[in-house]
Amino acid sequence: MSVLPIETRLITFLNVVLLMLVAIIPYLFDQVVSTFNPLSVQEYASILFTADFAGSLLILAIFAHIIAQEEEHLVDGEIMIRFRRIRNRLSLLTVIVLLSLAAPWDWFFLGIHVRLLVWYVPIVSFWLNRFEQAPRSDYQD
Repeated sequence: MSVLPIETRLITFLNVVLLMLVAIIPYLFDQVVSTFNPLSVQEYASILFTADFAGSLLILAIFAHIIAQEEEHLVDGEIMIRFRRIRNRLSLLTVIVLLSLAAPWDWFFLGIHVRLLVWYVPIVSFWLNRFEQAPRSDYQD
């Protein structure tokens, strides 16, 4: 994120929006999984959480797109290609999270709401990507 042109209004606006979205994620998630809330409140909170999560992913995809633009020359060629892959992955994950709204809140799989399972896709994708890019050391004894 250090290569983003911070002085532009768009970047500053998106950064503030991202910070607000990230700040309310824990509250919304708590409302979704709280057993004290009736199902109608959980469903409404799950819709808001889905919008919040998808918005966060979309803003990150926009940041990756801005970094990956060739005409800006913000990063070198190999890193630019990496940010294009990140942008594409984040865009796909945004669509997947939004598609979770197609599953009604009362659908369960193995006792877990289907929407909750779909929300795990970006998290699992992030960790799989981290494992793929982790530096490997081959020590010979």
